[in-house]
Amino acid sequence: MSPTMTLTIVSILMRGTVGPATIYTFILVMLAAGVAVLVAIFQVFLGKWIERTRCRSWPTESAKIDLMSVADVADDARYPSYRATLTYIYRNPEEQMGDYSRDFASEDEAHAWANSYKGETVKAYVNPRDPTRSFLREEDFWVDSGNVVAYPDRTCASPEFHRCAL
Repeated sequence: MSPTMTLTIVSILMRGTVGPATIYTFILVMLAAGVAVLVAIFQVFLGKWIERTRCRSWPTESAKIDLMSVADVADDARYPSYRATLTYIYRNPEEQMGDYSRDFASEDEAHAWANSYKGETVKAYVNPRDPTRSFLREEDFWVDSGNVVAYPDRTCASPEFHRCAL
């Protein structure tokens, strides 16, 4: 919230009188705040869509899942959270490394998911301008009744972790 908006709201509340100019100002401030929130929401969703479509044109390389790890990343002990991380290796033309992380509520789920990819070959999307940057697509895997279903040559990563902007 901007200082001007805060001061306007405070002045409205402290005066005790509400005249036509004050109501008009208050309505304008609330409309501006609403527009700002809508723009921010639109920007997030549109940005993710643009990212996904732009990265789909990147060339793919076969990558092998090399390492898996699970770490406790809970901010609050009441809500446990575990992050499973897959590290993959691909060649383009030299050996490169990337990783993908996914959060789970249960440590057993995180280990089961990570272990299901051990030694698997997956499809890595490689930045044509910078082959050291790659990502795995979330759309390349699916969930069945809450259980991750892993397939060879498919993977489950998200653009949130690996930006693919050219």
